[in-house]
Amino acid sequence: MSGRSTTEIRPVFGPDSLLFGIGNCSRSDDGLGWAFLDRVLQGADFPGQSEYRYQLGVEDAALVARADRVIFVDSYNGPLEDGYAWQPCEASDEFEFTSHVLPPRAVMHYCRDLYAKHPPADILMISGECWDLQNGLSEAAGKNLEKAINFFRAMMA
Repeated sequence: MSGRSTTEIRPVFGPDSLLFGIGNCSRSDDGLGWAFLDRVLQGADFPGQSEYRYQLGVEDAALVARADRVIFVDSYNGPLEDGYAWQPCEASDEFEFTSHVLPPRAVMHYCRDLYAKHPPADILMISGECWDLQNGLSEAAGKNLEKAINFFRAMMA
């Protein structure tokens, strides 16, 4: 997977866009989704709603059903060509259901099945390398976060 140039993708973000930051800031780079959301909200340039999540649940399908566009941001355990990757998030009923973890594609599936809604959705994955019980991002994750933030802000411009 690799990052993509902003000329390839130009989603429209409005007041009914929904941005999920997924992760746990107490597990080092697992907090990349939250750190991304913190930075975007500091800049006050995202016009939509934002939600912090440790993990996604079935109830998130109700929020997604009210959105015009959805972006899921999460850490990725492994290398990504540009330190981040942006890709479409398609609804899928092929996932392992547990009481604690639901992937974005499953949330989109429940949104479609329960609410008959299917807003466009994307996933922004940011590469991390440390998952220890500690606060703060690794140096590599911090650099990848900067790249992902710059990419996202360029799309909103």
